[in-house]
Amino acid sequence: MKLLIKITVFVAFILSLVITAQAAEIKIGIAEALTGPVAKYGVPIKNGFTLAAEEINATGGIKGNKIILIVEDEQAKKEEAINVFKKFIFQDKVLAIFGPTLSNSAFASDPFANAQKTVVFGTSNTAEGITAIGPYVFRNSVAEADILPIVTKVATKKLGLKKVAIIYGNDDSMTKSSYEIFLRAINAEKLEVVDTETFAKGDLDFSAQLTKIKSLNPDAVFCAALVEEASNVILQARKLGLSDKVKFIGGNGFNSAKLIEIAGKAAEGSISGSPWFLDDPSKKNQAFVKSYTKKYGMAPDQFAAQSYDALYIMAEGIKAIKLSGNLEKDRTALRDALAKVKNFKGVGGTFSFNESRDAEQKGRVLSIKNGKFAIFAE
Repeated sequence: MKLLIKITVFVAFILSLVITAQAAEIKIGIAEALTGPVAKYGVPIKNGFTLAAEEINATGGIKGNKIILIVEDEQAKKEEAINVFKKFIFQDKVLAIFGPTLSNSAFASDPFANAQKTVVFGTSNTAEGITAIGPYVFRNSVAEADILPIVTKVATKKLGLKKVAIIYGNDDSMTKSSYEIFLRAINAEKLEVVDTETFAKGDLDFSAQLTKIKSLNPDAVFCAALVEEASNVILQARKLGLSDKVKFIGGNGFNSAKLIEIAGKAAEGSISGSPWFLDDPSKKNQAFVKSYTKKYGMAPDQFAAQSYDALYIMAEGIKAIKLSGNLEKDRTALRDALAKVKNFKGVGGTFSFNESRDAEQKGRVLSIKNGKFAIFAE
């Protein structure tokens, strides 16, 4: 009987060690627009995160700890993004949050995460002022302020631009920010702005604005828009007879395969800037493209690539800390470690955070050629 008791105690002790040794779960919140028009960005972003998490977990996780993604649809609505962040922080008790999809929503929800001392990491927010919200706000999406002046300079030189028109969405943080950056860059290149037109999200008819632009015969049209409006602007411009010699030059909203899908041949020659493109020959990128295409039945876009890299960047930060189980302490430790990530080699090239927690990454100027994004200039 005594021997049986001793054996039982020993087995219980061993089981307790096994349970203790089991991998912990690292909960990460994913707040993206998964329904509605903005799902054109949000779904590929979610897919990129999912693929990266599966790869990381399949190779042992982070120090043996498994990543658990908690995904919520923030619907590209400010109020919903705030509600999702509250759920992540108080109910799900996540270590960090990725999202939301649009800068518009980020300006509403990121201050809440920052106030709760929880890292929030944007992969598609490019408007000016995002990381200025606070020290817990990061992004690996290259800011429009960094890439649009390069795009403008290169396009001006290569196309010999003299006079241009501008059309932009005046009710969205990213598109308004893109317009202001484009305007500064256009002025720096001493280009003449012959016309400036506006529209709102959800608009379908741009014929009045485009007819006026066409009558003024610009060398190019700078377009600050989300992908749905951008696609229809380009498509309607060509139908109205605006020559394909007049190139459309866009911001981050142009960097989606949906532009090509919706606008078709009308999108040919459109110009934008990005640190990533599909045919980058690096081994890491081509492995990612192959894995993503196999899993989802379609090629990735820039937004999928940035979220894929972002989870690996986050993993670098988590590796650098010792998880204590004290969530407040761990969140702050992650904030400090993440800010130190430098020279990460991802599918978008070499990445570092600068002192403002913004992306330091080489941008490329792309154009659409034969239905695909291709290098216009590096």
